[in-house]
Amino acid sequence: MRNVSRLFPLLPGIAMLTGCNHASQKNNGQNVQKPNIIYIFADDLGIGDLSCYGASKVSTPNIDRLAGQGVQFTNAYATSATSTPSRFGLLTGMYPWRQENTGIAPGNSELIIDTACVTMADMLKDAGYATGAVGKWHLGLGPKGGTDFNSQISPNAQSIGFDYEFIIPATVDRVPCVFVENGRVVNLDPNDPITVSYDHKVGDWPTGEENPELVKLKPSQGHNNTIINGIPRIGWMTGGKSALWQDEDIADIITDKAKNFITSHQEEPFFLYMGTQDVHVPRIPHPRFAGKSGLGTRGDVILQLDWTIGEIMHTLDSLNIADNTILIFTSDNGPVIDDGYQDYAYENLNGHTPMGIYRGGKYSAYEAGTRIPFIIRWPAKIQPSKQQALFSQIDTYASLASLLNQPLRKGAAPDSQEYLDVLLGKNNTGREYVVQQNLNNTLAIVKGQWKYIEPSDGPAIEFWTKTELGNDKQPQLYDLSSDPSEKTNIAKSHPEIVKELSALLESVKEE
Repeated sequence: MRNVSRLFPLLPGIAMLTGCNHASQKNNGQNVQKPNIIYIFADDLGIGDLSCYGASKVSTPNIDRLAGQGVQFTNAYATSATSTPSRFGLLTGMYPWRQENTGIAPGNSELIIDTACVTMADMLKDAGYATGAVGKWHLGLGPKGGTDFNSQISPNAQSIGFDYEFIIPATVDRVPCVFVENGRVVNLDPNDPITVSYDHKVGDWPTGEENPELVKLKPSQGHNNTIINGIPRIGWMTGGKSALWQDEDIADIITDKAKNFITSHQEEPFFLYMGTQDVHVPRIPHPRFAGKSGLGTRGDVILQLDWTIGEIMHTLDSLNIADNTILIFTSDNGPVIDDGYQDYAYENLNGHTPMGIYRGGKYSAYEAGTRIPFIIRWPAKIQPSKQQALFSQIDTYASLASLLNQPLRKGAAPDSQEYLDVLLGKNNTGREYVVQQNLNNTLAIVKGQWKYIEPSDGPAIEFWTKTELGNDKQPQLYDLSSDPSEKTNIAKSHPEIVKELSALLESVKEE
């Protein structure tokens, strides 16, 4: 594999030469017919979590309606089995494992997408779109060395193609527990500055480790640092009391901001990138949904997620712009049940199977790590259908550029391939292969009926969640056509397939 530390720095120079920071050119006469685009990333949602994908213990009527009106994919993949890299891959069109700092980002990480990289938001701005990012971000903010949350934060999402941002800096189980809007912490009192550390305790706020009696949601592992709203988080913070969110209100706030962005840009083509908190831990549903699923709080936040999607759909309907709006709904990676809190998710499954028939889950190289729900609706152009073609989220970038006849700038989206007809359900001949990445950067490749997982010295089991990671010192080969659950490693009986897929994977690494 090419030295990743040498690979990505080439892109900023290329992008700068091609005018990465030039203002976008709008031609209102041509923009009238361009479709609006909304891309919604659910968080840690499994392919078995939705009733349109066969779940029988929980009902998701709004997402089911979306699927019934659009193209529902059954063979779509995220690039990665964790949040930060899969989001990086979508927005940059580049495999995240080509860059070194794309692992799960702490809450005070610098912006990990170089500001000279031409993102999908940049491409859509070039095409005349208003662009907005709302909800979970988890791609870092600020310069190298960490984020200063007490002043204008730069670089931010606005530095990589978004006109507007209202974001959760990282994950809700990580500090700081605040929203950032256009580079400023919302409702921050300058006389109560925020300090954040992931190395040592700061300030005198209670922690889960020192003050377990103050905790209302106990950790099952990790998650024993600063307590916010009775919930211990990852990392330490102090200050910013007036800016702290209430967990029960996060879905409502994010949804309102998304609806406001749609409404304010209804007269022009817009791109909304929306990241939901649901169904990531801590799972704290609004009282409207608490106890309503019969599956505990994890089931309750699935209902909350379905409500969120319904609100977005209703907004489009009420503005009479649904027909010409492309609405994509998917997940950043596969599901996890116990991810750090004693929320009794296992005990309340009651026969529900978030992973479906697949092995592994979030963090894993096995199928449940990256095989995700993926639905696209565009009433003006798409006929409802089921799509079985092989598809990767990384190809959304090039496919949308093709739809808009928008040339890609030199060096942009190097790993994104154009599969517009597959995306729109007009062709069922998908990608030749899909590359997957697990927590330890072990790679797998799916081609046709075969799946190959490269040898790895990484741990077989993720320590905290007990998830099978798919790491093995021996190569693994599975026939997904007869063994979709990856129960039987047949590498030794098919050495020629192992050799072919290993060589193909190596060639992708070297590109």
